[in-house]
Amino acid sequence: MTLIKKLWIGIGVLILLSPIGLILPDWFKAGAAWGEWGAEEMQELVGYIPQGLEKLSSLWNAPLPDYAFQGWEERGLAHLSIAYIFSAVVGIAVTVGIVFAIGKFLVRRED
Repeated sequence: MTLIKKLWIGIGVLILLSPIGLILPDWFKAGAAWGEWGAEEMQELVGYIPQGLEKLSSLWNAPLPDYAFQGWEERGLAHLSIAYIFSAVVGIAVTVGIVFAIGKFLVRRED
């Protein structure tokens, strides 16, 4: 088995394991991941929203907030797990595409 094939198998396993970050906190009633709080969660946790966070929170809106499609949060853990896997596949595809394009560009520049 080639190194590239082993790499893709490892990436595939990690993609399938990505919902663990969603499932384990739910099983243990742990709440949100530490440090990944939004403005609303900070309000609940400490009673106020830090000024810098409030200012910067509207700077960027994620295309898939919480790695899920709109309305999927209410559908349950199975749907959210599928959305996590989809997000992982999209993220890896975009990353590989960018790296491949940069590689092609650099190889052409050397000619």
